[in-house]
Amino acid sequence: MSASTSASPAARKTMPSALTFDLHVKCSTTKARASTLHLPHGAVPLPIFMPVATQASLKGLTYDQLKQTGCMLCLNNTYHLGLKPGQAVLDEVGGSHKLQGWDRNILTDSGGFQMVSLLELATVTEEGVRFLSPHDGSPMLLTPEHSISLQNSIGSDIIMQLDDVIATTSPDHARIKEAMERSVRWLDRCIDAHKNPEKQNLFCIIQGGLDLDLRKKCCDEMVARDTPGIAIGGLSGGEAKDDFCKVVGTCTQLLPDHKPRYVMGVGYPEDLIVGVTLGADMFDCVWPTRTARFGNAVTPTGTLNLRHKSYAEDFAPVQDGCTCACCRPTNQGGLGITRAYIHHLASKETVGAHLLTIHNVHYLLSLMGSARQAILEDQFPAFLHKFFGDLYGDKSKSPQWVIDALRGVGVDLLSD
Repeated sequence: MSASTSASPAARKTMPSALTFDLHVKCSTTKARASTLHLPHGAVPLPIFMPVATQASLKGLTYDQLKQTGCMLCLNNTYHLGLKPGQAVLDEVGGSHKLQGWDRNILTDSGGFQMVSLLELATVTEEGVRFLSPHDGSPMLLTPEHSISLQNSIGSDIIMQLDDVIATTSPDHARIKEAMERSVRWLDRCIDAHKNPEKQNLFCIIQGGLDLDLRKKCCDEMVARDTPGIAIGGLSGGEAKDDFCKVVGTCTQLLPDHKPRYVMGVGYPEDLIVGVTLGADMFDCVWPTRTARFGNAVTPTGTLNLRHKSYAEDFAPVQDGCTCACCRPTNQGGLGITRAYIHHLASKETVGAHLLTIHNVHYLLSLMGSARQAILEDQFPAFLHKFFGDLYGDKSKSPQWVIDALRGVGVDLLSD
């Protein structure tokens, strides 16, 4: 592996860090952790779900409304912001915080995921990734150096290395190995290109597909480079859930306790909770905002399709007991929105998606807060029993991959 890397991590100086990570407690049964991540724009309680504001805009919410959900950290995308508004505008305005009017923390994805999502527009070489713009077809070369330069201009509190991303379902093992080794070499180039390590925290990204030996080798290389945080990438690409769990569990077992762990692209509630159980701290996904645009509300008992005619005369709140601005009664300062009203709006008016986005983002942030509190109180196994019991109507009806993953860390959902 050492021959595949561009520089020896042992020869590097320790990278400056613009974060502190306080690990408060570990669950006495599982691998779950409760901690606080201190970033330049405020403290972030972990574990956390991070909403995605791809183009410096969270679809369906203003930033004041996002603040009301308690969100302290959201995502922007480097690839899309590099295309529009472009680096010159970002430099002129003074970064994405000012551009979008957000005074809390931002994490930027490097653009590597677009190798998968825009594969027909991309060509990967050792130099970087050549894209054709989805806007106008113009060419763009995204190198590790250019990705970091763009993220320096964006001014995000956490920046991601450019990695070589391969779909986990790819049968080409040689290409997966090549991508893992190239991601390590590209990390070295990102470290060298990073101009603001005292202000922005560079996270490495562990690759290796579903091959646990490749993941272990990548963990060793990435940990040796001592970046302020560590991400597990390349998942949520259609792989079986039990394979997903094996990769996350294998990686977290090898990662240092004193750094935040970020599993990229995860947003379904059951995936978040299993990820926390396996020792991960941070997650992101477009799903809660995207599904809101299809009239779907995320609740403890599952996702409700409020477009269905059965909700036409349902005057209950979207979720009983929810404290989001959408569900909260008017006499408690909320909007008092009912399922019937969302049903009325969902297919006709964009405000329906707007209201559900408020609820869905609030729900996932609140879910992570509840998990965190259970870990702090050393009641996390009981939390797991209740969460999966509520979600599936009976915890014993949980999917086998959930039962197996939790059993692997000491929690038996089939027990009383």
